Amino acid sequence: MIVDSLKGFERYTSLHPLFDKAFRYMSHTDLLSLEPGEYEVDGKDIFCTIWEGECLESEIPKLEVHDTFIDIHLVLKGSETIGLRDRSRCQGDNIPYDEKRDVALLDETPENFISLGETNLAVIFTHDAHAPLMGRGQLKKAIIKIRM
Repeated sequence: MIVDSLKGFERYTSLHPLFDKAFRYMSHTDLLSLEPGEYEVDGKDIFCTIWEGECLESEIPKLEVHDTFIDIHLVLKGSETIGLRDRSRCQGDNIPYDEKRDVALLDETPENFISLGETNLAVIFTHDAHAPLMGRGQLKKAIIKIRM
């Protein structure tokens, strides 16, 4: 996992062949003005989901994991806490995996938490189990999905 700001993400573009294209999209698109929904960036290799709603104040959601896509969670408005646990420390046997949505939900407890404010981002790799959308108040965020 990488935690940084949108400005700082440029230093990571060499880590994956599609990171530069994702960085240019995040930097040159008025993401805050987009309505909630899914937006194609580069065919089926990069897409953006805009999410807007109320954070979960009193519950920790299930940890989720992905096999096909890296997530970049970028806070556009508000703040968010994300729970984390290394996937190798999870009991993932016999957990149903939704290949179409690229997600499995785990009944595990996060070991750590990070807080993101506006223009902060978290790059969540396939080995990072994560529980997003925690906090208080309204949140608007972009989730950039990048094929491994």
